[in-house]
Amino acid sequence: MSTSLLYHDFGIRDYDYVRTDYEKKRGTFHIKQNNHSLCCPNCRSTKVVKRGQKQRRFRTVPIGNKIVEIALNIPRVECRSCGKVRQVKVTFADPKRTYTRAFERYVLELSKVMTIQDIARHLKISWDIIKDIQKRNLMRRYSKPKLKHLRLLAVDEISVAKGHRYLTVVLDLKTGVVVFVGDGKGADALIPFFKRLRRSKAKIDAVAIDMSPAYILAIKEKLPESAIVFDHFHVVKLLNEKLSNFRRDLQREASKIEKQVFKGTRWLLLKNPENLDDKRNERQRLEAALKINQPLATIGAYRTGLLAYYDYSISTGPLEGTNNKIKTMKRQAYGFRDMQFFKLKIMAIHETKYALVG
Repeated sequence: MSTSLLYHDFGIRDYDYVRTDYEKKRGTFHIKQNNHSLCCPNCRSTKVVKRGQKQRRFRTVPIGNKIVEIALNIPRVECRSCGKVRQVKVTFADPKRTYTRAFERYVLELSKVMTIQDIARHLKISWDIIKDIQKRNLMRRYSKPKLKHLRLLAVDEISVAKGHRYLTVVLDLKTGVVVFVGDGKGADALIPFFKRLRRSKAKIDAVAIDMSPAYILAIKEKLPESAIVFDHFHVVKLLNEKLSNFRRDLQREASKIEKQVFKGTRWLLLKNPENLDDKRNERQRLEAALKINQPLATIGAYRTGLLAYYDYSISTGPLEGTNNKIKTMKRQAYGFRDMQFFKLKIMAIHETKYALVG
């Protein structure tokens, strides 16, 4: 095995190949530090003297079904320039990790098509190591998403566990990317998001929400210049509920109301109030009809959010699709005990692809 093979296949450079040991389904490549690359990890001076060494082993990309390890005697050096005695840095692995960066990249590639458990079985390594690799990658990419470009948002909550445990999800409607996941539901869950949004100086044009009073008050307070757009599904749902309750109440009260109240009510509603005939008791009949239909008038309080749809034709529909993906991901993993990891997976849900296997 040549030193160039270490560089091209395992991403290891500035080290020399020593020997290879083979065991059952395991190969260990012994390497050593190049003298010309030896320097002080503190000041980068090359005026150093060796003061011992310590051997460490690192998992790297497998060859076929054989586990491959890199064995390295890491030198400890004394610097003549700064006087520090330090162990030299390992260039092919992150600090406090037992695997190489090439191995980490290989795990992340497998993560696109395999579950954590499948990868752990394939690589014959601990489940926790695979999860740690995924979590660190997600933290690096999604822990602090950029918010300055946001214009159109959708906000909704999703149930994540029994006992009324919820998460509030904020979606960028232009890109379909989840930009925030908060604990619980309601205005309190959005407080951290509003703080980051204010620092980013983003100009939000409109926010699509359901008809939750908590969300309405929070957006009016924190984003007073943004339009609130009510999702049509929730509007129709509320109207259907009001109609059903009204019909039940009307059926119970029908025996107490004179039939004349209903007769000709349609035309009374269309008539100009100045043209009502008092001799026919049209004014009294109209007042009685309006009183009966009072429960249906509550939707008028939401007229601003309903009419805003004609300026911004957005809804929480894309967020409902994202919520379905989250539920599928949760079922595949049989739940997530690490809530931070679960939130990061949600923020990367737009990269998820589903395929039929078997």
